[in-house]
Amino acid sequence: MTGARSGTQSVDRAMAVLRCFEKEEQLTPTAVATRLGLTVSTAHRIMGALHAADMLAQDPGGERYFLGPTTAILGRLALERMGTTVMQPVLTALRDRTGEAVSLGARIGDEVAVLVQIPSTHPLRYDQEPGARNPIHVCAMGKALLAFGSEPATMPEPFERHTPSTITTHAELDAELRRIRTRGHALNNEERLVGVRSVAAPVHDQTGHVIAAVVVQGPTVRFGDDRMNELVEAVTGTARELSSLYRTSGGGG
Repeated sequence: MTGARSGTQSVDRAMAVLRCFEKEEQLTPTAVATRLGLTVSTAHRIMGALHAADMLAQDPGGERYFLGPTTAILGRLALERMGTTVMQPVLTALRDRTGEAVSLGARIGDEVAVLVQIPSTHPLRYDQEPGARNPIHVCAMGKALLAFGSEPATMPEPFERHTPSTITTHAELDAELRRIRTRGHALNNEERLVGVRSVAAPVHDQTGHVIAAVVVQGPTVRFGDDRMNELVEAVTGTARELSSLYRTSGGGG
């Protein structure tokens, strides 16, 4: 049992170290130790093991580490096997149709990770880089994934508040998810950032399981109620096309 716990702890720590590089291009063992509450020697040992496996690479002139070739290869293969390569032209077509930023995201725990981002054509826009993560309760993609998925949110109450419009309780969230299931799409009405609205819909695999969500997002000045029907039609149509494309392309391996 001790060995099992030790092995699990080692894996958890290694994963936590890798996640430190989601927002930082380069980090030292000291910086990682500070972020994760580890000793510097433990961080150094874990990063050394990841370096030996080519999950991390190291600056030859110092102690800084960055993501390595094996991580890049696995990430690329994961995206391809999720079907994002064949989905990209469809996402680009949605951007061209609306002129707004388009993202494809997947659930990771109680967060949504951006897998693909197609920037808006407008100077005033809201873009999210691939790899960015958002709390699941404050974004349209997250609420679409919750509404049509099988796993509930697990955050303790009150949920983190980002704006005056943020949902902060399970009761509020459940009521919103019922509305989303009825209408077939999710909205984010300035719930994470004041001045930003979005529309999202779920993408399904061949079994009907929700694998991702597609969203179009932008400033409220271009996302008025008078334009919502147009945006909803574009996003839900794209979600259906992506679902069909995923099934016919053999996405998911």
